[in-house]
Amino acid sequence: MNLLGKKADTFAHGVREHVRLGTKISETVKGKLSLGARILQVGGLEKIFKQLFSFREGEKLLKACQCYLSTTAGPIAGLLFITSEKKIKGVNQSENMKKPWQKYMEIVTVDGFDIWFMGFLNYHKAFKCLQQAISQRLEDVDTF
Repeated sequence: MNLLGKKADTFAHGVREHVRLGTKISETVKGKLSLGARILQVGGLEKIFKQLFSFREGEKLLKACQCYLSTTAGPIAGLLFITSEKKIKGVNQSENMKKPWQKYMEIVTVDGFDIWFMGFLNYHKAFKCLQQAISQRLEDVDTF
């Protein structure tokens, strides 16, 4: 029961942090409802991904994470799509030293870009999925 309570607490904290990053709670909720309606209208996250990005034969959408893109102008709400094929070199964890519950993820691309994400609904699941996608891609490269 203790483990279940801890997981529920972690999830609730993630939701609270995710909503808090938006400009206004009412705007954040309105945006989430709009996103949910679009996902349903299009037919799911995989179809949205295929509409927005080039999709290779055999590529699989592993996870779509609600989060914020960290910019100098402030956080921008969106989705991080994790697939089996996109070329990510690495992922690093970071946290705000003054507010350790504010966790950040730096994604480094093979062409040298650093992209920072924050405010994940479930930070640990997103990080684990990214690590698995990167290690799987590296295993696939080593077999050739």
